[in-house]
Amino acid sequence: MKKTVLSIAFSLLAIITTFGQNFEGKIFYSNTYKSKNPQMTDQQWTSIMGSKQEYLIKGGNYKSIANGTLVQWQLYINGDNKLYNKISNSETAFWNDGSLQGDEVLKVELNKNVTEVLGYKCDEVILTCISGVQKYYFNSKLAVDAKLFANHKFGNWFDYLSKSNSLPLKSIIDNAQFTLESVATEIKSLKLDDKEFELPAGIKTDKSPY
Repeated sequence: MKKTVLSIAFSLLAIITTFGQNFEGKIFYSNTYKSKNPQMTDQQWTSIMGSKQEYLIKGGNYKSIANGTLVQWQLYINGDNKLYNKISNSETAFWNDGSLQGDEVLKVELNKNVTEVLGYKCDEVILTCISGVQKYYFNSKLAVDAKLFANHKFGNWFDYLSKSNSLPLKSIIDNAQFTLESVATEIKSLKLDDKEFELPAGIKTDKSPY
């Protein structure tokens, strides 16, 4: 069960006014989970994964910080094409190879003007995958250069970006374990220090077993 939870956590974390050409700054999300696993309640998923998420992006690098009791942060370093995941019960940051998708997208749908989040009218991308259905809602004012993430297959991230070229303001991830709804609550456009996207000094790293 622990292996299943960590595998989902790592892939999920992989698996927003007018800004500049590409958004740089922070987006804050509120996350809610509906469990499909009889061994896990909604609250247990929310507790270990986190009800709040802070997402930072600059160019081709990003970092996600969660308030979960298990999941702490994820860092994607574009030059390495690795996603480093830090969990609370290990001093090691485990990395996943961004080029390994670990899933398959079977169908892609694009729908216009589906919903509104924080005053932004959002289009919708639906990815029907072997793992389940992933729905993303975006506005082009939160632009991302998808080419920077062309090798980021993990979590189906490039499949989504190649259709949207934008960060999601809302997402609904439905798989065998749970349904996650993540909604942006605040957007901050600001210049970020490159040091935000560096591994902490002295931290141990190892390939993820999940």
